[in-house]
Amino acid sequence: MSTVVRRGYAPGDEKEFGGQSLEKLYQAGRDLRYLLNQGYPIKGASTFVGNHYLLSERQRLALARGISSDGSIRERKEKELDRIPEGGTVHIDGFNTIITLEVALSDSLLLKCMDGTIRDLAALRGTYRLIDKTETAITLICRSLERGGAGRAVFYLDAPVSNSGRLQQRILELADSFSLEVQTEVIHNVDSVLQKMENVITSDAIILDKCKSWINLNAGIVEGMAERKYCVDFRKMFK
Repeated sequence: MSTVVRRGYAPGDEKEFGGQSLEKLYQAGRDLRYLLNQGYPIKGASTFVGNHYLLSERQRLALARGISSDGSIRERKEKELDRIPEGGTVHIDGFNTIITLEVALSDSLLLKCMDGTIRDLAALRGTYRLIDKTETAITLICRSLERGGAGRAVFYLDAPVSNSGRLQQRILELADSFSLEVQTEVIHNVDSVLQKMENVITSDAIILDKCKSWINLNAGIVEGMAERKYCVDFRKMFK
């Protein structure tokens, strides 16, 4: 795995998410937040706002992932745990969590979202391959969980996604160097399974809205990294 890969990188990001383009995106975010607070669905509202501001597809995706209604944020925060349960079991949305850290390690664009999560713009679309950042991402997750006092971690991987078996094998190999008990599940319905659980680690909005409790692990990991050049902070515009 000697080839260097920048997960989630797009050549136009510096232009589309910097300077006046970023200010326009923040203004669009304020408008989208208003519409969501009035009860408009995210799909239609984000399309309307994106058309109004003539946003690119990537800017529209950032908007849809970064902005939430005040009610959704409040409900998610009420279920967010401020620490890992001592000796407890955590349930990890595998691809969601690992890919975001791969993007962070690649110094590609990240979103600091209104609900406090860290999200990315890397599109999975059923295909995935291990890159030179994958091992580090897995190690960061296991180390954070071990230091946080977790007793057991279960990674859930989407079976239809390519290379899910290879990723499963790599997770188990790297986990051997930690005292943390690690298991993996390669299944077809990761989202629906995690929606019913507690101590979930993900940034997927649909899962966050339905799960019993969740841990914002990636935010803590990313905050501990060096200052990032490419980051859109949707939280900042509402402070």
